[in-house]
Amino acid sequence: MTDIGVRRRALFQRRADQPAAGADADNSDEASPVPRKIWRISTFLKRYDPWPRRIATVAVIAALWPIVMTFVYAVVPPPASNLMITRLVNGNGITYDWVSLDEISPHLPRAVVSSEDARFCSHNGVDWIEFGDVLDEATDGDGEGPVRGASTISMQAAKNLFLWDGRSPVRKALELPLAYWMDLIWTKRRMIEIYLNIVEWAPGVYGAEAAAQYHFKKPAAKLSKREAALLAAVLPNPIKRNAGKPSKRVNRIAQRIMARMNMIGPYVTCLGL
Repeated sequence: MTDIGVRRRALFQRRADQPAAGADADNSDEASPVPRKIWRISTFLKRYDPWPRRIATVAVIAALWPIVMTFVYAVVPPPASNLMITRLVNGNGITYDWVSLDEISPHLPRAVVSSEDARFCSHNGVDWIEFGDVLDEATDGDGEGPVRGASTISMQAAKNLFLWDGRSPVRKALELPLAYWMDLIWTKRRMIEIYLNIVEWAPGVYGAEAAAQYHFKKPAAKLSKREAALLAAVLPNPIKRNAGKPSKRVNRIAQRIMARMNMIGPYVTCLGL
């Protein structure tokens, strides 16, 4: 066969193959719905799959934040507490002046420990003896329920610094391990120092220095025993109670705190006062 014949045959063969290629193309179009559906699903997953990961990341950060910051606050004063931030978001102002424990009258930590947490130096963050006493009061059958809480200074520091205000079983469940953790990392002296500096003593007034200036127009270092007792007396409800202009009830509570302060000396040696 001549070269011309070979070329013609090859040309005819190519022309014969073209319809088959078109048919394949048509067939591929007919088979395309399944790949397209898979593509759409994968696009959906790519678009929304990051959200579960983001939520998980936020949850991990929220869990690690107090653990890590406990180490930081062991040496650095907290710039603010969760309670301060919450109040600020709600439109309330903040007066917050950090001072070291050496710049606070020794009467104030004694008064606060006497009023809030008499076994502060002996427990590890949670006072289960106090929990038992409060439970007994709640179940003694008089119908009045407990007249006091069982929160230690460590638990209140954990709540103010890292959690939120209000009565919530969820918050209480988080508060307990946090109190143990903070008590493990901080000395008792550091614990009371941070607590006295972040606790609210009047609406928007945080810390012993701001409280002393607000209620008594003097620095925290100059607080008298009675003034310290008055400040401790308002801690359960600083929004309604006023240390600078105490009611009869606040005065009675302050008198009881002063009596306890006279007896609690041997129990606050952990504070180095």
